[in-house]
Formats: sequence, C-alpha cells, structure tokens
Amino acid sequence: MDKSKRLFIKSKRSFRRRLPPIGSGDRIDYRNMSLISRFISEQGKILSRRVNRLTLKQQRLITIAIKQARILSLLPFLNNEKQFERTESTPRTTGPRIRNK
Repeated sequence: MDKSKRLFIKSKRSFRRRLPPIGSGDRIDYRNMSLISRFISEQGKILSRRVNRLTLKQQRLITIAIKQARILSLLPFLNNEKQFERTESTPRTTGPRIRNK
C-alpha cells in the first residue's frame, strides 16, 4: 500500500461517547438551581454550547432560565469577590507632574 492510499483510511480508534448533560427527565426551569448552576462558570458567565455539549434548543432554554434567575435574584449577575478589594491605594495628584532630571 503506498502513501497516497494510506491517508484516506479511517482510523479505528474507539472512543467512549459522553452522556448528555441534561437527562430526559430534567426540566429546564429558572427554579431548578442544581441544573442551572452546572452551566455557569466560576465568574458567573453562561458557558458556551460547545463546552456544555447541549443542543441548540437546550442551550436557548438554559440561557433564558439563567437570565430569569438573575432577574429574580436567584443567581448573581457577576461572581467577583475581588471586585471591590483594593490592596494598595496609589496617591492621585490633580496638578501637573514634575519630572526629576
């Protein structure tokens, strides 16, 4: 077998198919926090469909449920604890800067 024919042979590597993250019995709803929290990052962002392995319809329903939960204050819009912390404050001057030569 020469190299040109060998390139088109399909590899026989077996792989384990991942289970879908949402089962058939799970209801996508803004009140189902255990389900919704699986599709949010640590920062509070909605994870993409590629990362979640969801269908387009499931991703749309998850997005709507997350947004409803945020509006009803069941979920935070942002999950930044370090947002308001300042380690060192730098002095701010309002006048012109003086250069040292």
